[in-house]
Amino acid sequence: MFDRILRFLRLKRIVVATGGGFDPLHEGHIRLFKEAKKLGDVLVVMLNSDAQLIKKKGQTFYPLQDERKEIVESIRYVDKVIIDPGKDVTCEEALKSVRPDILAKGGDRVEGSMPEIELKVCQELGIKLVYNVGGAKVQSSSWLIKRLRGG
Repeated sequence: MFDRILRFLRLKRIVVATGGGFDPLHEGHIRLFKEAKKLGDVLVVMLNSDAQLIKKKGQTFYPLQDERKEIVESIRYVDKVIIDPGKDVTCEEALKSVRPDILAKGGDRVEGSMPEIELKVCQELGIKLVYNVGGAKVQSSSWLIKRLRGG
């Protein structure tokens, strides 16, 4: 089903993807989505699963990945959200599924800071990488959670 949706969306359109946990969502994420959308016609967000976030950060802020998915889907710049099917904290499985023309990396990502496995998938599939989308890092989900805890 998802493949049919992507084929429909691809009709002479440039597909841009970005990925992350977006847990909790903040202004830097909105800037990423807004600027990523400008790079093409369709923006697909590859959302980390709860299992990936727990593996990466030890917990989730929102209780369920479906809640995060619904929130991100409601953002006007976002055309489609998929929950990353991968078991690791990188997005190579989602990239293989989506096969975007462009992968937009946020303001905290610069050339050379991308996980090697994701870089390899992008090279194999001919996915163009665009770094620092949305500008410099202005906020962090980890910072927000730390502040909430009084740290």
